[in-house]
This record gives sequence, C-alpha cells and structure tokens, in this order.
Amino acid sequence: AAAVGYPLIVKPPAGAGASGTYKVRDDDRLESVINESGLADGHAVAIEEFIEGHEGYIDTMTIDGKVRHEFITHYYPNVLEAMRERWISPQMVTTNRIDAPGYAEVRKMTRDVIRILDIGTSATHMEWFFGPKGLKFSEIGCRPPGVGQWDVYNAANEFDLYLEWASAIVNGDIHTRPSRRYAAGMIALRPDRDGHITGYSGADHIHERYGDCIVAAHLPDPGTPTQAVEAGYMANAWLRVRHPDYDHLRGILDDIGQTLKVHAG
Repeated sequence: AAAVGYPLIVKPPAGAGASGTYKVRDDDRLESVINESGLADGHAVAIEEFIEGHEGYIDTMTIDGKVRHEFITHYYPNVLEAMRERWISPQMVTTNRIDAPGYAEVRKMTRDVIRILDIGTSATHMEWFFGPKGLKFSEIGCRPPGVGQWDVYNAANEFDLYLEWASAIVNGDIHTRPSRRYAAGMIALRPDRDGHITGYSGADHIHERYGDCIVAAHLPDPGTPTQAVEAGYMANAWLRVRHPDYDHLRGILDDIGQTLKVHAG
C-alpha cells in the first residue's frame, strides 16, 4: 500500500475467476481482509496493485518458442465485477479480428514474455488489462485457459486444438491453420436466487432466433441444486455461441442475457 497506494487486490495464488479475491480501498479494510483471507493464519496470498481498464486474455500454442496458434478473448464485464453481481450474465468473447492493429501491442508483449521466460513447447494463458496505465499483464501461465475455452476456439475456427496439441508434441508442428471464420463466446446464466432450479423462461424464443448460432448449451434440469455466483462461469447454466461478425455476436449474447432467465426456489 505504501508503494502503490490504494486500491489493492488481495487474492489466493490458486484462485479461479475472482474466487476469494478482495478489493481493498483503505487501511481499515486491509486489516479485516488480512483475517478474512487467512493471511493472519499463515495462508499465502498475492497482494497486487488494482489496475483499471478493460480486461481480457490471450492464449497461444507455442512450439519451440514460436507462437503457432493464438486467440484473444474479451471479458464483459471485468471478472471481479462479474463474480460479485448475481444479475449480471457475464460473457467471454473471442475475436476473429486478431490481425486488427489494436491487438498488435498485446501480441508483441506475449511474444516478448515467451522469449524472456524461455518458454519452449507449451500452451500459454496471459490475462491483460488495458486502461489509463497502458497494457498490463496480470497473469502469465504455461497452461490452457479454463472453462473449456479451447472448445470455443474450435467452434470459432472449425478445427481441433486438441489434435493441434498432439501434433505439436508428436510432430513438432501444427496440423491445420484456424479459419478465423467466426467470433465465438460463452455467456453464463445465473439463477435468480439460491436453491434448486425450477425452470427457464425465454429459452424457446432464444432457440428460435439464434439456434443456428448456438454451438453448445448447458441448462441443468429442474431440481438441480444451484451453485453460488462465485463458483464461476460454468457453475450453473451457460451457452456457447458463434457468428461471423464480432459486433453482431455481442448483440446476440446481450439479447440472450436479457431474455433467457434461470428461475430457482
């Protein structure tokens, strides 16, 4: 706090999404979070500067230090907000405009990280913020993304990343290039309260309007226990959707979030 000022982010090293994450605005709150997070009892936490800006991530499949596949995904809204508000139907949307000039900086920084860390053959996942302080990476990992995001990339690009990974390991090369035909994303649908799912409204309407764009859906049966909002993007109901135009896809996902409701009691 003395070095960078408030607000700060306090989170567990292995937290997924924003699970167990605290936004701290002053000394009093910091003292309480030290106890709530378990730091006072010796548990490890990461304490970071809070960075304002739009949030997303870039994933690669890197072979012998060279990026052979890459994908850029945007969060709407940012994760910390999405994991705190039940009424939000958060989205993760992967662009098919990866060659647009606006992505040049994050693509270059990704390659710089791979070079500096001497990453050989690996999946990589790097979370970023872009805002008043410029482009900042908040996480760097030699791993695939979570929440089945490779399946979203497969739907967007009409190929098989799992086969691509096998080819990278066995042959030291990729098998197929991505088509970039579609932008694709997923939207999480939260129940209106905790308990058990009692049903859905708006599902037929969404299917009639966008059935040809929906590539996967998970609508748990009535009677299924709900999970907490903090449990993540795939905790309850969700849809994966694709469309050739990124902006049109954003509109579809917004309509789904406003129309398809999960009821619980």
